[in-house]
Amino acid sequence: MKQTWTIPAGILLLVAGIWEVSSRLSDLPDFILPPPSRIVQVAVGHAPQLLPHAGITLVEIMAGILLALALAVPLAVAMFAKPSLEKALAPFLVASQAIPVFALAPLLVVWLGYGLASKIFMAAVIIFFPITVSLLEGFRSCDSAFRVLFRLMGAGFWQTLRRLYWPWALPYFFAGLRVGVSVATIGAVIGEWVGAQQGLGYLMIQSNARLKTDWVFAAILWLSLMGLFLWHAVGWLERHCLAWKDSPNPTSQGGNHR
Repeated sequence: MKQTWTIPAGILLLVAGIWEVSSRLSDLPDFILPPPSRIVQVAVGHAPQLLPHAGITLVEIMAGILLALALAVPLAVAMFAKPSLEKALAPFLVASQAIPVFALAPLLVVWLGYGLASKIFMAAVIIFFPITVSLLEGFRSCDSAFRVLFRLMGAGFWQTLRRLYWPWALPYFFAGLRVGVSVATIGAVIGEWVGAQQGLGYLMIQSNARLKTDWVFAAILWLSLMGLFLWHAVGWLERHCLAWKDSPNPTSQGGNHR
């Protein structure tokens, strides 16, 4: 674990050091490019003002993740069970990602209002696609020999899904979920940019209009910390759900997948 953090921390400190020195030597005003020390000072010193906005954005992201999961998992199962359904829905799934989120955000604000609903839906739209595609690919990747074995043993689709397809697809599912949570902040913040009365995106727009660039960077810092937290939370959940993958017992679930 120590080695895992050493290199990223070293790179971060190097970049921050170069940034700090460059800002001081160039004598740039803070409203153009504040030094990292000023950004950290604002992010920590003004945490009582920043944290309520960060909490709202985090609620939007978490609700967006739950909504995306509620839609993506059943849809992936349905498309796997009915390939004809996948052929019918695939163009719409691709189109949902081809539409720029900035074009969709104003419509969601008009339809769902300035409250949490439009931001939650925006986050879910971004998270939904990688989870659906990854889970569907995981179902498809199941070894055909295991499929035949389950069929010979008389297992139905739902029993096979629970006992074989789902455990097999879990690594793919978590890979898609990691991608989803890492970009979830984008949907929530863009929704707040377009129309909101609270949240880090709202705070960034207001601060930028007042040339408080250090506050904009402080909000970005909090967003980055939230993204890292979600990424590692999914990693922790993955390690606990897939503990059987690294089990030395060859008879454990998934032990013969390799």
